[in-house]
This record gives sequence, structure tokens and C-alpha cells, in this order.
Amino acid sequence: MTTLGLPDFESLSLEAQIAQLVVVRASGYLFDHQRRYPQWELDQTSLRHCVETLGIGGVILLGGSAVEVGVRSQQLQAWADIPLLLAADIEEGVGQRFTGATHFPPPMALSAIADRDLALACDYAQQMGAITAQEAIAIGLNWVLAPVVDVNNNADNPVINVRAFGDTPERVSQLSRAFIQGAQQFPILTTAKHFPGHGDTAVDSHLHLPEIPHDLARLEAVELAPFRAAIAQQVDAVMTAHLRVPTFDAQLPATLSPAILTGLLRRDLGFQGLIVTDALIMGAIAERYGPYEAAVMALEAGADVLLMPADPAGTIAAVAEAVRIGRLNPAVIQAAVARIWRAKQKVSHALTIPPETCHAWEHIPPPPVQLEQLATSTARQTLHNILTASMTVRGTVTDRLDSAPQSLVIVDDVLMADWLSPQAGAIAIPTAQGYCTRLVDGRSCPLAPLDFDSLPPTLLQIFSRGNPFRGRAGLSDFAAQCFTQLNAQNSLVGLVVYGSPYVLESLLAELPPTVPYGFTYSQTPEGQAVLLTQLFATKVRTVGDRTFTN
Repeated sequence: MTTLGLPDFESLSLEAQIAQLVVVRASGYLFDHQRRYPQWELDQTSLRHCVETLGIGGVILLGGSAVEVGVRSQQLQAWADIPLLLAADIEEGVGQRFTGATHFPPPMALSAIADRDLALACDYAQQMGAITAQEAIAIGLNWVLAPVVDVNNNADNPVINVRAFGDTPERVSQLSRAFIQGAQQFPILTTAKHFPGHGDTAVDSHLHLPEIPHDLARLEAVELAPFRAAIAQQVDAVMTAHLRVPTFDAQLPATLSPAILTGLLRRDLGFQGLIVTDALIMGAIAERYGPYEAAVMALEAGADVLLMPADPAGTIAAVAEAVRIGRLNPAVIQAAVARIWRAKQKVSHALTIPPETCHAWEHIPPPPVQLEQLATSTARQTLHNILTASMTVRGTVTDRLDSAPQSLVIVDDVLMADWLSPQAGAIAIPTAQGYCTRLVDGRSCPLAPLDFDSLPPTLLQIFSRGNPFRGRAGLSDFAAQCFTQLNAQNSLVGLVVYGSPYVLESLLAELPPTVPYGFTYSQTPEGQAVLLTQLFATKVRTVGDRTFTN
């Protein structure tokens, strides 16, 4: 096999150079009607136009199975004259976004392990990075948009939350460096985000513009420390944060600030890799600056990659116009493309073509998915180890079958809960113990769907974690009301929280010491089964996605 050569980028037209700076979003599903987020994910015709005609530099993928994404990756690279960067937000492993691959618990789970054994947590973080990289490459991805190196020291943070490796700069630095080290065993790009630090906010930048008000000493000691560590570990890219930091720039958000990107990140921290914007469709930027001005300002500030502009063709035209009228120096574009070229050369293992021979069979392309690299026994064992070591269980749930107990499962957004099914642990294990399951939506459910005057003995299971676009972190009003009523009537036989340790902490102060409880950072079927097996103190065996109680 020979490496697919990159052209001399200086020979490209201005528009072609600018197009290389653009990364659009597409669904991992193969057909338009399967798209889960059509407002952000290009349809097939538009996507092919962006790749074939505009010559964009990359695509970020979301959704579908690992096998489908392998086919999609092959399709996209076949469309492209210049090899693409194919990225994904896989902070919790490839299975977080693409079913079938390994889905780890959120990074904060490793911090819980580090509280007891730092060396073990760092070892798990390194394994997590390596497995994530291996599985990403197996399905055609070459850019991991992880790790998150924000320090989540604000429990009300609705967007970072458990995506962080912890709430201190030391812990985040140690674990994120280990993750990067693991990924560096493979030819793939890693990304530290969100610069200069998004952990101490209570506003979701997907919706509005947050602000970090701290002075220089505090920012140096807390927010910037993990980025320094990641840069020292030779992380390939840094993603910007859509937030204002008045100490560095009183006017502009970080993504659009020359003082922060060129001054602080390039000059002061010495970072020479790719600077990629957070998604330009996010409310913190889009509402105030619009799609075209934001793109030009980001490049003026020092960004190399424009992630998810609302209008790719219009963005390319707007940037080209800024160059032609003298607002934007063409050297800025060329420097950005040069960094992108270096990144593409690093991941050129996947950018190959068969040699020219007379044997037609030698031109058969490799399979789009290396199945033997996905969900290996080693990866599954590592997942189980992390789940077991990071969960918390107090006591066991005793049988109260004579009272017709119920399992009340409250989910932040039931319609998006693809990790719940009749076979999932949260449903199957209590059912096998004689519990009647009731599933409700904690956000949209009215506050009186239950008869609080006659509640049976209840196992309360709450799925809640900070997620983008929620606009808030913490317990829903409905879940809080259910807990209070069950507790007041002595009907609570057990409490289970999946996701946020902050939600658990808010309940523990009122939970009687005689009531057993369990907590796991994971919301996946695997996490559910590992936790409930111990909480029920019963023998459970899992085959595929099905759980059986002996």
C-alpha cells in the first residue's frame, strides 16, 4: 500500500484552501430519513456536495452503529479528492456515539477510582484512551474530540459536569494525560477541550454565553493547568470554549479572541497544533455574531478549523471575501492549512490506495470495519473493571414481595433513552425480583401523575446527568417530589442514581440510613446490570443485552 499524497496546498485556489478549514456534521446513519438531528446534520446530497465540490477538510459524525459508521467513513473518503479528517465526540469511548462499540462511563468515574487508588485510575484512563483510539480507527475515524480537560468545580455546571475527569486541576491533569498517552499508541488525533476552561460555569454555551470572572492567579492555577499538561503530553488539537473570560479579553468570547487564542494559547502556552472552534452553530456564538462573521473572527483570532458552520458554502465565500478586501491576511489561511496537512499526514495510515498492478483482485478495497478490533474481550473486561471500581453501594434491597412493590424509573428524557429496554438491567433485574416497573419522564411529566396517598413499596431509580441543551444540572422537580413523598411515607425500599454524583449528594442528606442505595456514573445497560446485581445481592448472568436472574 502507498500513502495517498496530499497536494501542495499553496497550489490550491483560495476557496479550496478555506474549504480545508471547514468541518461539517453528518449522521453516521446512511440514509436521510434516519437522521436524528436533521437541523444540524447535512442530508446526503448536501454532504456529497460539500465533500466532492467544495472540498471541505473534514466531517464530524454522530449516530448509527459502529458498522454503519465504517461504511459511512469509507463512503466519505471515496468522495474526497483530498483525504478527510473524520471526527467524533467520543469522550466515553466509541460506543458513546456508535452502538456495538465499547461505551465507558463518563470520565468523572475515573476520579472516583482515583480517590482510593490514583495509580489504578491512571492505568484505567490510559486503557480507555487506547481502546477508544483502536476502536475509532477500526471504523474509519481518525480524530478523537477528547479528552475534556475542564475542571468541573461547579456542581451546577449543566454542560461539562461528569464529562470532566474531576474537580481539581491536579486530578484532571493526571487522568487526561493518561488518556492521551493511551490514545498515542495509535496514529490518531486527540483534542483537549474547552480552552481556556469551561468547568466553573452554570450556563450552557450551547444556549447562551457564559462568563468566567476569575483573576489571573486563579485561572493559571486551576483552568489553565490541565491544558498545560495536555500540551506537554503533545495533544494534537485544542478546542475553544464559547465563553467570555474578562481577565484575558473583556469583550470577545474565547473562540473569537486573538488575545486568548493567539496570545495565550499560541504564544504563552506554546501550543503548535490544531486550534479547532467549538461548534459555530451553538447559541453562545451564533445568536450574537451570525454564521459568517463568527467564522471570519475565529480565523482572525487564531483558529485553524471551523467546526459545524451553519452554512458551509456561505462561510467559505465570506472568508474568501475577507481575504480579498484585505481584512484577513492570506498567510493566516495558509498557516492553518499547513497545520491541517501535518495532522492529515499523521493519520495517513487510513488514507491509502492499492498499488497499481495488473492484478484486479489486488484493487479490492479493505473492509470498512475491522470487527475484530471492536468490543474485544480486553475492552469489555476493562469496562467491567471501571464500572465495578467506580460505583457505590450501601446495603442490599430486601424482598418485600408480599406488598406488590414497584420500581419507579425516572429519566430526564425518556424519548432519548436508547439505553433502556425490557432487557436492560434497570428494567429486567427488578422485574425478575417481582417488581412492577413504571417508567416516567422526569422533565415533561406533570407533578401529579402518581397517587401519592397510596404509594406501594418503591425502588426509586433516577437517571440524571448534566447534558448539553438541558440548560440545567441536577434533579428534576418531579424526581425530587417523588423522592420526598416516598421518603415521608416510609415507602422507599431502595434508591438508585445513574449519572450525576451531584444528584446523589442532594438526596443523601435526606435518605434514612436504613434505606439501601446504589450509584453509578454509567447509564448504560452494562452499568445498570453491574450496579443492581450487587444492590439486590443476587446472582445475575448477562448474555448479550439480556439479563437473567438465577
